[in-house]
Amino acid sequence: MNDILILGSNGQVGWELQRALAPLGRLTVCDRQRANLEDLDGVRRLIESERPTIIVNAAAYTAVDKAESEPERAHRINAEAVGLLASLARELDAWLVHYSTDYVFDGQGNRPFGEQDPTAPLNAYGRTKLAGEHAISESGCRHLILRTSWVYAARGANFAKTMLRLAADREELRIVADQIGAPTSAELIADVTAQALAHLRNHPQPASLSGLYHLAASGEVSWHGYARFVIAEARRLGLALRTDAEHVLPIMTNEYPLPAPRPANSRLDTTRLCSTFSLTLPDWQFHVRRMLVELIGERTA
Repeated sequence: MNDILILGSNGQVGWELQRALAPLGRLTVCDRQRANLEDLDGVRRLIESERPTIIVNAAAYTAVDKAESEPERAHRINAEAVGLLASLARELDAWLVHYSTDYVFDGQGNRPFGEQDPTAPLNAYGRTKLAGEHAISESGCRHLILRTSWVYAARGANFAKTMLRLAADREELRIVADQIGAPTSAELIADVTAQALAHLRNHPQPASLSGLYHLAASGEVSWHGYARFVIAEARRLGLALRTDAEHVLPIMTNEYPLPAPRPANSRLDTTRLCSTFSLTLPDWQFHVRRMLVELIGERTA
């Protein structure tokens, strides 16, 4: 039986992982209180005590703008701690599953980025996540690095829920229209993780599948298009909002400056993931609708 250790269990992805991975082995779930990635000695003691066969790291420093003023803290969590996890996984001959980001790219061009494309992060957050990837690769541990984008869930804070909150109070929203990607649900990320781990268990040479994969929903949309979809669907489901989709107006990135620059192109090519693990990834709208039904059902029940 696999002994699976999940770090970041209270986050969007970590919460869904508890459900998706439960059939695959004995779970030990750790929130930030039990496994604080800033406390490297504590992390080492935990891993050495639990001796898992699979470490799933869903913990990270994700405050993209704040990372510009806290680069050392972001690096400690996203790179140093990840390097320690990789080193410990190597010592235990365990698998490490780790989640990275489209922010490792500069966002140039209009085609999806593949795993082998050159990286060039635009902000401190992206640089620390890329450093974490390198630490894993250099450790020699067996690993799955899953780069994803625009993560959301019914649980926690994210763009879609922010749009619903703003649309309840305002008659008009102005949303960036020149950044393109694929909203990817924590539910999908967790389910793909479970599928990949099950595939490894049944593969004659699982170590041959160790590596980097891109994981995102199919299709593409701008933040503006995403916001319009969320608001239109929410209203269709009966949620009372002051804003309708027609009053979600497009703006350019330079009209909404933020401390951390964002990539204009966040498209990820998922061909390698799908072919390796026999997956079909749904269009981005599928799980957004599921999330809205969950949220609005809760509000109107």
